[in-house]
Amino acid sequence: MISDDEFIRISTHMKRQYGIDLSQKKVIINGRLENYIRKNGWKSFTEFMDAVEKDKTGNQEKMLVNFLTTNHTYFMREFEHFDFFKQQVLPWLKNKERRSKDLRIWCGAASSGEEPYMIAMVLADFFGLERDQWDTKVLATDISTKVLKQAMEGIYTAEQVSQLPERWRKHFFKSINNGTQYQVRDELKREVIFRQFNLMDPFPFKKRMHTIFLRNVMIYFDEKTKRELVQKVYDALEPGGYLFVGTTETIDRGNTPFRIIQPSIFRKGEAR
Repeated sequence: MISDDEFIRISTHMKRQYGIDLSQKKVIINGRLENYIRKNGWKSFTEFMDAVEKDKTGNQEKMLVNFLTTNHTYFMREFEHFDFFKQQVLPWLKNKERRSKDLRIWCGAASSGEEPYMIAMVLADFFGLERDQWDTKVLATDISTKVLKQAMEGIYTAEQVSQLPERWRKHFFKSINNGTQYQVRDELKREVIFRQFNLMDPFPFKKRMHTIFLRNVMIYFDEKTKRELVQKVYDALEPGGYLFVGTTETIDRGNTPFRIIQPSIFRKGEAR
């Protein structure tokens, strides 16, 4: 069983390194790590954390993050965002970037891939036969290497894809294992670039983004961390660019430079 000191050490580490607030999650930390620690021969959470901090390969750090980050997502989640993206954002972008034909879209909490693949399907739908003329690749990042591996494999159960429109299911997925699973076709996989990234790190973008999806991730951050992250996102967006957050998430209206378009949809002011 995790001691108070061990709990404080782990929750402080996660807050300092990744901005994730686990200060009220003692039972969860214990439940998710206990078996792994025991199975791998450490006698205590303290021994495990010593190993994490000494491991120069970073493998134990990755294991810690994979166990303690929650990755719950599904296709068609909060579909009104994708509808708004297709009806409002993409026509604006198509006009704005008609010369460069370069779209810069980032999904910052990619999890097991459903969200970035959804964005890529909407883009394919919108551009249709013109798609080859445009760079519509989606950058998809997550802190967890475990879920990124799942995302890159792109294999989902029949139940997971059952909510998708039938034409998307037929066009972008192939049935495998006697119809019990579906795999994302290579044509769609090529449209998504998966990378591991910690949102607390400086953003590495050479150019500003046009649209950032950062949905259902800020619920793990305290107000100060959230405010700092929102400012970083604002700075990383092109003038007129959009930010989508989860429908249950809030951004302090008094402390954000963003213009609120709808609850959970925000826009940076356009250059004059």
